[in-house]
Amino acid sequence: MYFRAATADPTVLDRALAYPADGPVPAFTPEKIREELAAGRMRPEWTWIAEDENGEVLARALWWGRADSERPNALDCLQVRGSAPDPAAVAAGLLAAGHEAFGVLPEYNLSLPRDWRTSADGMADAVAWRRKAAASTGLVREIERLRFEWTPAAGTAEPTGRLEFREGTDEEFLDAFVRLSQGSLDLHTQNELRTIDAEELARDDMEFYTDCPGERSWWRLAHLPDGTLAGLAIPSATPYHRNVGYLGVVPEQRGKGLIDEILAEITRFHAAEGAERITATTDTVNAPMAAAFTRAGYEVTEIRLILEPAKEA
Repeated sequence: MYFRAATADPTVLDRALAYPADGPVPAFTPEKIREELAAGRMRPEWTWIAEDENGEVLARALWWGRADSERPNALDCLQVRGSAPDPAAVAAGLLAAGHEAFGVLPEYNLSLPRDWRTSADGMADAVAWRRKAAASTGLVREIERLRFEWTPAAGTAEPTGRLEFREGTDEEFLDAFVRLSQGSLDLHTQNELRTIDAEELARDDMEFYTDCPGERSWWRLAHLPDGTLAGLAIPSATPYHRNVGYLGVVPEQRGKGLIDEILAEITRFHAAEGAERITATTDTVNAPMAAAFTRAGYEVTEIRLILEPAKEA
């Protein structure tokens, strides 16, 4: 079996695009792949195939990154022909080849329907061999997230006056990020704090959201009327649409319903800018945040299963 990037041979990209999307896990269409290639978010060097000695394509892997990324951020599509006797082994070989070429282990994002564990179309089995392949190449940590979506039909809540929102300095936001990480239910935050301290994580988070397509000028600190810090609101964006970047309430103000006020501020901000869709995600185990999205008119559209490398302590 041979593993090749689309830069290895001019015909590889055409064969990767023509690969039939069999199996229940959603896959990119050729048109979507061309659109992402044109935008620089997918690239020939991030597009890999596995083929047999006769040149038949047995699998493909499509990695994705931002237009300015030097290396891919995530694996967005992994497929192996249904006729393969051991799809996990084929996929593992393909992923290992890509990882070696990149010099990093990009996470793997699987977009799935809410009933993927119980559906009768073989979805659970299709996910199982992907998880096995990912784990064998170092993607051993799993986070399952709910993806929410807001549309104008859901409307927006009017300000209640319980909180006031204002711009803040980087130092003020750094302090707010540090405080919000205390007791957070977010699994990424919990995992990161096992290997780095809260201030380092706060700096990483600020750098991440600064690099997102959203503007730094959108960020707001949330205060009680007496000036006490209550939390923060970071409206953000992806290359495709507006989204809820980061929000939270400081530990001493939790349990008072203030998360609804902060989410409403983000939603109003995007709606006032003409957003036709706002997306958001939260871990399936973060029930309070999921409930807040539901109260605000956001609806679950899919499950996002994220497979990523574990950090060493």
